[in-house]
Amino acid sequence: MAELDITRLNQIIADHRDQKWPLIPLLQAIQQEFGYIPSEAIEPIARALGLFPSQVQGVITFYTQLYTTPRGRNIVRVCRGTACHVRGGKTILKLAKQHLGIEEGETTPDFEYTLETVACIGVCALAPNIVIGSQTFGHMNPKKVAQLFSRKSGG
Repeated sequence: MAELDITRLNQIIADHRDQKWPLIPLLQAIQQEFGYIPSEAIEPIARALGLFPSQVQGVITFYTQLYTTPRGRNIVRVCRGTACHVRGGKTILKLAKQHLGIEEGETTPDFEYTLETVACIGVCALAPNIVIGSQTFGHMNPKKVAQLFSRKSGG
């Protein structure tokens, strides 16, 4: 990951300073820019908004969609919903872990993929499902998982 651009961070903070409830939109903007919320950003955010750093950190850790570590360019989400579970979702997750070489919640060393599970993707008729980025892949089976990740890795 690239080093934190302090100038860009300060610009994002300044853009949100005059909002009535700026913390969450500010955190989202920083995450959008850098891919996560760097720990070095906590103090400047707190100072700019008149908060304690612990208050900023508390908000970050409360919301699961805010991240404090770099994430992959492609977020792989494996559904763990009931329909996916009964149709082999556990196997699909196991195979995704094997193909990516990471565990759930981890990111590949090249920052290409982050692997997550979700309670439900919302397309139960296509179970079991994987979502990569914004693209949903349904009716997954071991062969399709292998093809999906060999295509993604260029193989």
